[in-house]
Amino acid sequence: MSRIGKKAIVVPSGVNIEIDGLSVRVKGPKGLLERQIHPRMKIVKEENEIRVFPQGETKLDKSLHGLTRTLIANMVHGVSNGFEKSLELIGIGYKVQKKGDNLVMNLGFSHPVEIIPPTGISFDVEGQIIKVKGANKEQVGQVAADIRKIRKPEPYKGTGIKYIHEIVQRKQGKTTAK
Repeated sequence: MSRIGKKAIVVPSGVNIEIDGLSVRVKGPKGLLERQIHPRMKIVKEENEIRVFPQGETKLDKSLHGLTRTLIANMVHGVSNGFEKSLELIGIGYKVQKKGDNLVMNLGFSHPVEIIPPTGISFDVEGQIIKVKGANKEQVGQVAADIRKIRKPEPYKGTGIKYIHEIVQRKQGKTTAK
């Protein structure tokens, strides 16, 4: 059995979990998340804990055991606390501002780039830092990756959009001939 899969998921107060066959629905103060689980997994709800059990001992069952437990744990964490990714703009003339719910960035292109948040995602802007917030961990990570993809950090000057704790390996430029 998976070491991660064996752990019980503690359900905090204010979070409601419904298990209906292969569907798991988690509702909390930050929103509602729903996911279909693999038919080889069995989910058991006890008082304030959830446990995941595999149906057999095949390699597929073992690999799905820890994955399913982690996905459900992320759903519980997301609806109770939420997830957040921070990005930083580095560069002369690079600006970011919020217009309504949308994000408008000037990144050295001939036009400003406007990003419309998908349902369940919100943006916060503090100076040159963008915070992507939401209940779904996968969606928050994907939106942050899509924003970073617009202007990746380049290795010579270090300009672009990077994650807040990302380290950009700098390269040496061309040297002049003597």
